[in-house]
Amino acid sequence: MKRILVAAGLVRGRLGSPEAEHFLISRRPAGTHLADWWEFPGGKVEAGESPTAALVRELHEELGIEVEVGEAYAVGHHVYERHEVVLLVYACRLVDGEPHCREVAEFRWVTPAELLTVRLPPADGPVVDRLRRELSA
Repeated sequence: MKRILVAAGLVRGRLGSPEAEHFLISRRPAGTHLADWWEFPGGKVEAGESPTAALVRELHEELGIEVEVGEAYAVGHHVYERHEVVLLVYACRLVDGEPHCREVAEFRWVTPAELLTVRLPPADGPVVDRLRRELSA
C-alpha cells in the first residue's frame, strides 16, 4: 500500500484583520479523492522536499497566499482503501496575498467552533480533537 506524506496548514488570518482568529479551510475539487470534503489546505510532500517547504509551495499553488509556518500542531494518520496518509499539520499565519481558488473548489474562513461542525477527512481527526480540547479548556 502506498504511503503519502501530506503537509497542511491550520492557517489563521493576517494579524489585525477580521479573520485573525479564524481558520482557512478549502473544499477539495470534483474528480479528486474525497471530492467536495473540506480540508486544511496543503498537499503532498515531494521527494527531497521538507514538509514546511511543501506546505508553503502548496498554499501558493492552491490559494495564491504566503504564510508564516509555525510549529507542528498535530499529526494525523489514516489508512484509506488504496493508500495510507500521514498528515503533518502546522500552525500558520497568513502574511501576504488574499486567498483565491486556484486549485481548490472553494475556500472560507471559519471560527474554531464552526470548524468543529465541518466534514473533514478522517486523517484530520487529531487536529479536530486538539481544537475541541482547547475550546473546552
